[in-house]
Amino acid sequence: MFRTADACGVDKLYLVGYTATPPKPQIDKVALGAETWIPWEHKKNLKRLITTLKKKGFFIVGLEKNERSIDISELNLQTQKDVVLIVGNEVDGVEPEISNLCDEVVHIPMYGKKESFNVSVAAGIGMYSIKSKLQNLKS
Repeated sequence: MFRTADACGVDKLYLVGYTATPPKPQIDKVALGAETWIPWEHKKNLKRLITTLKKKGFFIVGLEKNERSIDISELNLQTQKDVVLIVGNEVDGVEPEISNLCDEVVHIPMYGKKESFNVSVAAGIGMYSIKSKLQNLKS
């Protein structure tokens, strides 16, 4: 996700819970150096992080298919400038308790037999979509 965050102009990555952090050979290999210049921070508690970021004025978007989610293409960011994208873990996604803390929950429409992308691909689609929407607002 470091290289994708760089490509999408993300300001910072928060790595939460048991997520691996640099330096780690697997991260170094796929990030191709982006882990050295993309700001990142490890946090133990996602709920606490979301609460803190909301107090600072961030708009929290969860990426998860659930009863509340909307198609990511329908996400309206007209009044938002600081957006945080929450992606869940590879197997369980975003927990309902965390999803409920989000200002909006979006999903990526699926057209095949599978019901999900792996988390790094989904994060990339989410980052790119949100960045594109924010860039279009500036135009």
